[in-house]
Amino acid sequence: MTIRTSVGIAALILIQSLGAQTVQLEKLEKKTILLFTPHPDDDTFCCGGTLALLAKRQNNIHIVIYTNDDKGSYDPAMTSERLARIRKAEEEAACRLLGIPAQNIHWLQFHDGMLEYANPKDLVEEVTKVIRAYRPDVVMTIDPGSDYVRWHKTDHRMAANNTLDAIRAAEWHLYFPNQRLHDGLDPWKVPVEAYFYVTAKDANYWVNIDDVLELKLAAAAAHVSQFEPSIDKYRPDWDPKDLEKLKQGFRGRAVKKDGHYVEAFRIAGGFNQQ
Repeated sequence: MTIRTSVGIAALILIQSLGAQTVQLEKLEKKTILLFTPHPDDDTFCCGGTLALLAKRQNNIHIVIYTNDDKGSYDPAMTSERLARIRKAEEEAACRLLGIPAQNIHWLQFHDGMLEYANPKDLVEEVTKVIRAYRPDVVMTIDPGSDYVRWHKTDHRMAANNTLDAIRAAEWHLYFPNQRLHDGLDPWKVPVEAYFYVTAKDANYWVNIDDVLELKLAAAAAHVSQFEPSIDKYRPDWDPKDLEKLKQGFRGRAVKKDGHYVEAFRIAGGFNQQ
C-alpha cells in the first residue's frame, strides 16, 4: 500500500462543513474513498452502483478486503487455495468494470470464516494503520447497526465492529503511537462514514443507480463462482440462460425508492452517531 501523509485541506473542510448527514455521496469528486468489506463480493453486491458513480467522478477508491473467501464452494474437487485465486480474479474483474484498478484492491488475507479468531488488538491496529495511511474523506463499510450488531455471519459482524473500532482509534494519537513514531502516520478523523447492508429502518440515504444498474449487474456476474451452477461444480463462465436468470433475479430483488433503483446507506459520523 502506498502511504499518503497529506490530504487536500480544502476538500476536508468542505465535507466537514457540510456535515455527515448532508453529504451527497454519489456527487463527491476527486476525494479518497476507503471501503472495507468482509469478502470479495459484498462491495459489488451492496454498492457496486455507487462505486461506479464515484469512479466516474474521479474519486480515488480503495477496496480493503478482510478475507480471501476461500471456503464457499460445494464442488468436492475445489481446494481452498484454488478458490482463493478464483475469488481474487473475480474481484479484480468486477472492480475493473466499475472503474477501480487492481492495484487499489488490498487483501488482509484472512481465511473465510476465520476473522473472529484473529487477535482483536492486532486487527484493529492493522486497520487503524490503513485509515491513517490513506486519510480517507469517506469510509464505507458494512453496517454494525445503529442500536445493535445485527449480523450473525461471523466475518460480517467482525468486519463491521473492527472497522468501527479502527475509525475511532485512528482519530486519537494515543492509540497505537508506534504508527506515528515509526511510520510517520498522524491521527486521522474520518469525516464521513457510509454504511451498507443497512436495514430499512436505519437507512437515511439512497443513491439512484438507474444509469449504472446494468453495469452493476455485469460486475456482480463477474463473481461467477458465487452462484449456481458454478458454486456446485466450478466453471469459469456463464451459460447465457443462467446469466440472464441471475440478472433477472438481481433486478427483482433490487431496492427501489420513488420508482428508481437505489442503493441504501446509513450515513454517519462522529463515532457512528446518526
